[in-house]
Amino acid sequence: MEKRYGALEAGGTKMVCAIGDASGQIMEQTSIPTTTPEETMPSIIDYFRNRKIEALGIGCFGPIDVHRDSPAFGTILDTPKLAWRQYPIGRVLAEKLQLPIGFDTDVNGSLLGEVTYGAAKNLTDVVYITIGTGIGAGILSGGHLVHGMLHPEAGHMRLQVQPGDRYAGKCPYHGTCFEGLASGPAIEERWGKPGRELAERPEVWELEAAYIAQAITSLTMILSPQRFILGGGVMHQLQLFPMIRERVEKEIAGYLKTRELTDMEHYIVPASLHDDQGIMGAVKLAIDAAEEG
Repeated sequence: MEKRYGALEAGGTKMVCAIGDASGQIMEQTSIPTTTPEETMPSIIDYFRNRKIEALGIGCFGPIDVHRDSPAFGTILDTPKLAWRQYPIGRVLAEKLQLPIGFDTDVNGSLLGEVTYGAAKNLTDVVYITIGTGIGAGILSGGHLVHGMLHPEAGHMRLQVQPGDRYAGKCPYHGTCFEGLASGPAIEERWGKPGRELAERPEVWELEAAYIAQAITSLTMILSPQRFILGGGVMHQLQLFPMIRERVEKEIAGYLKTRELTDMEHYIVPASLHDDQGIMGAVKLAIDAAEEG
């Protein structure tokens, strides 16, 4: 019988629970509203309790503690979602379900899904950027997910404000960081409408492409990845991709000459797993947790 693995994509508005196999096929899934731990967690536990799974993988909104040797491993840290602040979601699920737990950021989960099953297979150095309600980046370097002292928070890198853009920025911590300038809520606040209602406004997407390209150029210089994968709701505006590629090429300005950078259509690409990359990455986290015991 094919082994079954549990996957939880823990988001700020919904918790996606699923069962998958080693090939990444999702057999079933459901969505539970994210309210408070007291309301949400019993439904998650009930879903997984009798599903005969080998392990559970969790891709979680952050910031979170991802270090297995830490006493706070599996804990959601000082999140803006106050009800979940300092909540040990990984430990609670491990104890209630008596299962091995894989635990990482939601964006690292999406990256892992693409590396295992999607657009980054057979690559060792990849950056996945999600641009939606917030902005985050998952980083694969030398074949390993990057964590460091906590985990990457590339959405809060500082950017140069484009000429003529007088928007103060949406981020309450940094104002004009990447997330503050280019997230979905920033687009809506700057222009007065959500992005889906602005598709025919080229000036909106020219400015958005400028900020995304600026971030990609910086990450290219720092991390030297083989590919960028861009996901999240904002990137459903597919007209952004050629604009971003053109701007990145201009910003690099011929300084780097590599095979990857001569083929921008394959260097900066859309997410490839039909918005299931996060849940498929959580399946892979579960598989790895089961193997580690």
